Amino acid sequence: MPTYDERLRVLEEQLRRDDPGFAEAMSGGTPRGPREYRRRGAWLWLAVGLTVLGSGIAAGHGLLIAGGLVVSGAAANLFDPQRGRQHGRDIPTP
Repeated sequence: MPTYDERLRVLEEQLRRDDPGFAEAMSGGTPRGPREYRRRGAWLWLAVGLTVLGSGIAAGHGLLIAGGLVVSGAAANLFDPQRGRQHGRDIPTP
């Protein structure tokens, strides 16, 4: 049976592998949001998609409307914090 300290060490190692920037910021005392909550790229792509969609509606051009919908839908998918993980798998214990 692993002890409490061993389980913490396993969690710390996994955190360093998954998001080294977050782990470094925590050890340095300057908090930084975890990777799951940094969505700058998602907001940018959503803005681009909605701009293209609005342009397509204003111009009455079906291809722009379709492209805007596709880009907006793909950007909305980037907001899922669990998108990079395999569902149903927990942290392994030694």
